[in-house]
Amino acid sequence: MPRFVVLEHRQQGVHWDFMLETAGALRTWRLAAAPAIDATIRATPLADHRLIYLEYEGEISGGRGSVTQWDAGEFDWEPSGPSEVAVRLAGRIISGRAYLREVESGDWEFMLTLPESASS
Repeated sequence: MPRFVVLEHRQQGVHWDFMLETAGALRTWRLAAAPAIDATIRATPLADHRLIYLEYEGEISGGRGSVTQWDAGEFDWEPSGPSEVAVRLAGRIISGRAYLREVESGDWEFMLTLPESASS
């Protein structure tokens, strides 16, 4: 099962990096806030990151701040369209369905909902 990680990234303030393991790399989005159930969070797609970030915490080279693992776990892909990503997360902190969708040219939104079994 593929893995995911959410890193708290401190660099001139704080943001969160949401990373999904895919094809030997981590597909990554910068989140303006920590993931929270039923919150819509601005997300910015970033270049793929190395798999080392699944477990790395500490300073990032080149003065790019530091990261701390906020959550990690496994996920399953769900059907989605060309400008969206849908996954089912099973982490230590967050479990549920995460959706990322492009809303305007280059701008994305991240949304997290409870799993169906928890909402009934």
